Amino acid sequence: MKLILSKFKIIRAGWCAAVVIAILMPAVGLINPLMADDKTYNSLKMFTDVLEELEKNYVDDVNSEALIHNAIKGMVGNLDPHSSFMPPEAFDELQDDTKGEFSGIGIVITMKEGILTVVSPIEGTPAYKAGIQTGDMIIRIDEKSTKDMELWEAVNMMRGPQNKPVHITIIREGEPAAIEFSINRDLIPLESVRSSTLKPGFGYLRITNFRMNTLDDIKIHLGRLEAENNGLKGLVMDLRDNPGGLLDQAVKISDLFLSKGDIVSIKGKQERNSQVFKASEADHDRKYPVVILINGGSASASEIVAGALQDHSRALILGMTSFGKGSVQTVRPLKDGYGIKYTIARYYTPNGRSIQAKGIEPDIEVEYEILEEKEKKMSVFDRMVKEKDLKNSLKPEQAKPPEQAKTQSKKNQRLLDTDQLLHDAQVKRALDILISYGVFSNLNGG
Repeated sequence: MKLILSKFKIIRAGWCAAVVIAILMPAVGLINPLMADDKTYNSLKMFTDVLEELEKNYVDDVNSEALIHNAIKGMVGNLDPHSSFMPPEAFDELQDDTKGEFSGIGIVITMKEGILTVVSPIEGTPAYKAGIQTGDMIIRIDEKSTKDMELWEAVNMMRGPQNKPVHITIIREGEPAAIEFSINRDLIPLESVRSSTLKPGFGYLRITNFRMNTLDDIKIHLGRLEAENNGLKGLVMDLRDNPGGLLDQAVKISDLFLSKGDIVSIKGKQERNSQVFKASEADHDRKYPVVILINGGSASASEIVAGALQDHSRALILGMTSFGKGSVQTVRPLKDGYGIKYTIARYYTPNGRSIQAKGIEPDIEVEYEILEEKEKKMSVFDRMVKEKDLKNSLKPEQAKPPEQAKTQSKKNQRLLDTDQLLHDAQVKRALDILISYGVFSNLNGG
C-alpha cells in the first residue's frame, strides 16, 4: 500500500550511509558539531554513552550491531506507518511488490495504530478467494502473535513455497469472535488489468494495482474495448481495493483521459522532492464519460487517478470514501544490503486537496451489494400478445458483428464475467448513470 516515487529508486548503493556511519562509530569526536545543533549532538552523545554502558556492564554479552539496528528501526519506524528500516531480506522483497513475481497469499497490509491491518486483498489471489476483507486485523500468523511484529516480517511469513499453507487469525468488525483461515500460497500474478463489455458501447476496466506494465496493459484493453464497440459511449473504471503502486503509472494513466492542467503535485521539505505533474496533449480522442468506482481499499496511486479526474470534472466518482494515503515514499539502499524506506512528500490533487487521512469522497455514495435475480412473475401485461407473436411477422434484423480488435496475448485479453458484474450494485449503478447521460445528451440535439 505504498506510493513509490520511481525516479528516486535507482540510487548507487552506499550513497546515503553517512547518517548510519555516524551512529555506528563509537568515537563521538567523529561527529561534526557544525552539522548538527547542540540538542542533536547531545542526544548522539547519550546514545553512545548508553551503548558503551551496556557493552561493559550488562549481565550477558550484548550484540552491539543488533542494538544499533534496533535503535535505527525504532527511529525510522516511529516517523509514520510507511517508513521503515529494512534488513537485506526485507529490502530484496520490496522489489517484488512492483515488478517481480512471488508466491504468497495476495494481500496488501499496513500498520494501523500498531495493529497489522489488511488494506485490500488482491483480486483473484488465494486471500481474495478465501474471503479476507479490507479492514481485517491480523492478530496471528502461523500461531505467532503479530503484536510488535515488523511489517516486513509479517510479509515474509505470509510468503513462501507455492501450495504450502499459511494460517492466519483475524479480527473483523461486527464479528463476535476471531476468524481463522488456512490459505494455500500461490504465485501472485503480475496482471493488473482486466476488462469486459457491460453492454454494447459501454466498457468496464478493472485495475487492481499500479505496476511497471500497467499503462501498457490499459492501452491494450482500451483499444480492444473501443474497437469492439466501434467507439465507447462510456467507461466504468474500477479502482476498488486497489492499494496503489508506482506514481509514474498513476500520472500516465490519468493523462490518458486529460489533455491539459495539473494531474498531481507533490510537496516535500527539499525542493528536489517537490514536483508538479501536468497533463499532455492527448494522442487519442477519449471524450466518452467515465465513472470511477472506489472504496475503503482504494489507496495511494488509485486515489491520485480518482482525485485528478474528479477535480477536472472528467469522471464521476461512485462508491465509498477511499483509504486516505496522501504521502509519497522513496527507497534508499544502505551498506551491506540494508535499506530505508521513508516518506519524502505529501501529494495534492489538482485543486490543492490533501487527502491524507481523509480519502477521496465519492460524488455519489453507493454501498457494495450483490443484487439477487428477481423472480420472474408474469403480469397480465406480460402475457399480452406482441408483434413477434403474430403469425408470419417480420423477424428483426440481425446486428452486424463489430470489427474485432487485433489479437493480443492471452495475458492482456483476460475478460470478466459480464453477468456477474451486473449483479454488483456499484457497477450496475455506474452503468445506469452512463446510459442516462447518453440519453439526456441526445435530447433536443444536445
